[in-house]
Amino acid sequence: MRTIISIAVALAFLMMAGCENSPSPKPRGYFRIDLPQHTYQQFDTTYPFGFEYPVYTEIQTQGANIREPYWFNVHYPDFDGTVYFSYKPIKNNLARLVDDSHEFVGKHMAKASAVDELVIIDDKEDKYGLIFEIEGSETASPYQFYLTDSTRHFLRGALYFNNKPNNDSLAPVINFVQEDMEHLIRTFYWKEL
Repeated sequence: MRTIISIAVALAFLMMAGCENSPSPKPRGYFRIDLPQHTYQQFDTTYPFGFEYPVYTEIQTQGANIREPYWFNVHYPDFDGTVYFSYKPIKNNLARLVDDSHEFVGKHMAKASAVDELVIIDDKEDKYGLIFEIEGSETASPYQFYLTDSTRHFLRGALYFNNKPNNDSLAPVINFVQEDMEHLIRTFYWKEL
């Protein structure tokens, strides 16, 4: 019996002596996100503008909201994210609308590491504006923009996800939605009221 115990102790000692690496926790992983192919459809209604938007999104209108009849959302159900759009006619208030857009971006500066501004100038379509790419792992809205013809129309868009901001893990989705919004901006046009 002593021989068996001696052999077991010797084997246990050899097994522990052979381990050079101490156990360490594995880094936190994230779920794999499957992104669909970019495919678009036309939004052409009684609104004073039109554009192409992704087929895998839902347009949510404000319904019978008389005060803001042209506000709408582009909702991404698979990502639980929404781009909120607000439209305002220009009535000697363009400077205020542009300032408001900058203020909304400024509210994210506490968590932002950088803000890239991309200028939009399209004389052919009478379309001007700015895109704000807000960088930082905890920014609530990583992408915002506004468009105007500078005389009659002003449209603002802002992307939000319905979860605690962790833009490092959401980076593939944010980049995907940015590509969709850039397509929306490229295909956007104004209509007469």
